[in-house]
Amino acid sequence: MKAHILIADDERDVRESLVLLLQEEGYNAVAVSNGEEALEKLESSTFDILITDLKMPKMDGIELMDKASLIAPNMIIIVITAFATVETAVKALRKGASDYIMKPLEFDEVIIRIEQLLKQKKILLENRYLRKKIDQNFNLNYIIGESDAMKKVYKMIGRVSDVKTNVLITGKSGTGKELVARAIHANSSRKEGPFIAINCGAIPENLVESELFGHKKGAFTGASENKDGVFVAASGGSLFLDEIGELPQNVQVNLLRVLQEREVKPIGSNQIKKFDTRVICATNRNLKKEVEEGRFRDDLYYRLNIVEIPVPGLSERKEDIPLLVDHFVKKYQKELNRAVKGVDSDTMNSLIHHEWKGEVRELENIIERAMLLTDNEFIRPEDLPDSVHDRDGDYVPSTQNSLQEAMQVFEKQYLKNVLKKTGGNRNEASRLLDIDPSTLYRKMEKLGITKTSEN
Repeated sequence: MKAHILIADDERDVRESLVLLLQEEGYNAVAVSNGEEALEKLESSTFDILITDLKMPKMDGIELMDKASLIAPNMIIIVITAFATVETAVKALRKGASDYIMKPLEFDEVIIRIEQLLKQKKILLENRYLRKKIDQNFNLNYIIGESDAMKKVYKMIGRVSDVKTNVLITGKSGTGKELVARAIHANSSRKEGPFIAINCGAIPENLVESELFGHKKGAFTGASENKDGVFVAASGGSLFLDEIGELPQNVQVNLLRVLQEREVKPIGSNQIKKFDTRVICATNRNLKKEVEEGRFRDDLYYRLNIVEIPVPGLSERKEDIPLLVDHFVKKYQKELNRAVKGVDSDTMNSLIHHEWKGEVRELENIIERAMLLTDNEFIRPEDLPDSVHDRDGDYVPSTQNSLQEAMQVFEKQYLKNVLKKTGGNRNEASRLLDIDPSTLYRKMEKLGITKTSEN
């Protein structure tokens, strides 16, 4: 749909000519003779563009711009005038004008300017939308998990976000280490700067230094142009070096120097380039053991590991699995356009008790697969791969299929397992659960556990 345009000019010929021209181009155009009438239109209708003369009776173009910007801050404003000077142009642009056109008007030029400004506005709004989505996705409020293990991660993110200290994120593959890195960036003063993520293990060994530090044109075969490395490209923002333990040892030496000096020298160049980049690294390896066995430099390890954030695996936060499942179901409802409402209790029980070797990434893939293949309103055990669902398990009957019920499913099954382990000894079970015996009795009564050793 073509844009809505408001024209404010005290010259009748200009108003009528612009309206006719814009309507012929498919735009919705309305014209008024002064700034006060323009404000009335802006308050009663929505416009994409305001074209205003600077010199008008009752209210000039500058005053109109000031008031129009309060009513419609995202509206494009084009100033036209026959009294152009550098001073008036600068004043209009400082007041928020997007463009400045002199009279007499060249109508072809007006159309070209309008089209260009509309394209620029579209790109700007798309960028704002994408940045908002990124901020949402990686804001702490959008990391899924309420377990004590994840609360420790949130606390660490809050502590380190707004400092330049190097951070090392550790954890198994699939636990969400990049998500934590992006959360650190999104909650820092650098969030308006770039976030560049690079997997050190995915780069061919002969190209690692070029990727990290850049190169000069002709430095090696295939170097057809100058290239900034990721340290320079991420300047003003954050650089995430994933799988840092995969770096070859000769590159580790250069990386240490770069981190110490905060400057790089591209391959084939004598020019030193400074950078202002926050470095966040991650690994699924035990780097301390790698250091002891001589595969990773100890000086680089201590330079990177000023603050370590361990990301827990699902085995350490099983109580978060229902929350994660609910999140992934909602995500793929939209992406796959599926009407699946959730998972039933039997399925949730299987998911909670499964050994997730691929961690959260594996869980998400399983939910996506089930959402795609199921014909049921709720995902059932038969919708899961054979490796996940336990046909011999003790499933809890489904009632509401709600998130709250799913949490109760886990709690009931866990209490039953502990009671079985202790042979029905409630005092010993209370000790293992680190709760008062009276609390255990209340939970058993609430969850309908009548036999202390049942499973």
